[in-house]
Amino acid sequence: MVHPMTRPTSTNVTWHGGEVTREDRARLLGQRGATLWFTGLSGSGKSTVARRVEALLVARGRMPYVLDGDNVRHGLNGDLGFTEEDRRENIRRVGEVAKLFTDAGLLTIAAFISPYRADRAKVRDLLGEGEFVEIHVTAPLEVCEARDPKGLYARARAGEIKHFTGISAPYEVPEAPALTVDTHEATLDECAEAVVRWLEDGGYLGGTV
Repeated sequence: MVHPMTRPTSTNVTWHGGEVTREDRARLLGQRGATLWFTGLSGSGKSTVARRVEALLVARGRMPYVLDGDNVRHGLNGDLGFTEEDRRENIRRVGEVAKLFTDAGLLTIAAFISPYRADRAKVRDLLGEGEFVEIHVTAPLEVCEARDPKGLYARARAGEIKHFTGISAPYEVPEAPALTVDTHEATLDECAEAVVRWLEDGGYLGGTV
């Protein structure tokens, strides 16, 4: 079997544009398409904050969609493990999906540990200027481990899970995120509202590009 990372590059293909522009979709949806990339340790609250942001945006009549790390591994990335190579491929595929969703005009909320700066940088480069918004969802490791909502830290400490970020694999903290939300110091609503305010201040909710 050819590993996804080493599969042949497609040839003889051409990108086909359409009659509908990004500006058309922005006007239709009343928002500027972008990818909000939530990165942080397991248990930091990425998915929880992402879902609350999604709900707040829908309440304001906007069109968001959450790409969740666990959910995409039920289908699109179900063939990948958690080695460094597989993690990179996981993020590459999600980046491509996020690019399509962003082009469609959605406010795409991607919640992934995505531990490596280089992988996050590749997604940033893949998207257009201002379309990749890196949001660091942070909490101390001991707090994340105490929460342990899926029992993963306990299993990692017991040696049952290999390549576990924060325990047996590294996490590279964002050097210059657009926004940092601390789920240990702030409430869920405060964190989610901070993200929505950032989007509003940046002109993402006004339908202009």
